[in-house]
Amino acid sequence: MSARLLFPDPQAAADLLTFSSRAVRLGDGSVRLRADGGVLVTTAAPLAPRGLLDATPTVLGLRVSAVDPELQCDLVVEASALSIAPDDASAIVLPDIASAPAWAGVSPPRGGWAESGAIDSAVLAARAQYGIAAVADALPADPGEDVVRTVRAQIWGQPDEALGGIPLGTAFAAYALGFIAGAEEAAVRTSGVWTRVTLKRGHVLVRGPVRSGLTAVRSTGR
Repeated sequence: MSARLLFPDPQAAADLLTFSSRAVRLGDGSVRLRADGGVLVTTAAPLAPRGLLDATPTVLGLRVSAVDPELQCDLVVEASALSIAPDDASAIVLPDIASAPAWAGVSPPRGGWAESGAIDSAVLAARAQYGIAAVADALPADPGEDVVRTVRAQIWGQPDEALGGIPLGTAFAAYALGFIAGAEEAAVRTSGVWTRVTLKRGHVLVRGPVRSGLTAVRSTGR
């Protein structure tokens, strides 16, 4: 029998599949599943760099849900490979093969978050739609993958004044993963180089700003 994630009810299991179905269309289409102490943290990467020269910001979408308290796991799987167990609507069947994308090795801090403001959900939605239109307008006819990634990096990686200076891709992740639903104020917190935007339906975490070029030369002593 394939490994399973056991949820307290069918609605919780279906919620994971809904999140995963949205992740299929974004980034590399994979999700990270970390379970411990009855809590499942599911993470997707709508935006993430591929290689040292890729300027795409690291933007993660994260949802937290209750799961079997005896379950412990930390793995990355193809989101499209998750399915409801045929004999138990409260269980998700895991695929036999896991993956190891580079973004999964980048872990935001678990503590040390400090309040730094708030963003209205309507602003997030508007900026996401602006960015989607900007990407579409900037792409030539029949662009190759490299061109698409370059354009997306330039637009989604730009610090946005309406979002308090965090990358525009933050709004894209919140919108594309279905975190924006109705009017609310999204809390913004920071820890080191990470910023977290929290909505009722999930969190968006972005690492930045992206530094480029050479750093200043430092003395190493005599």
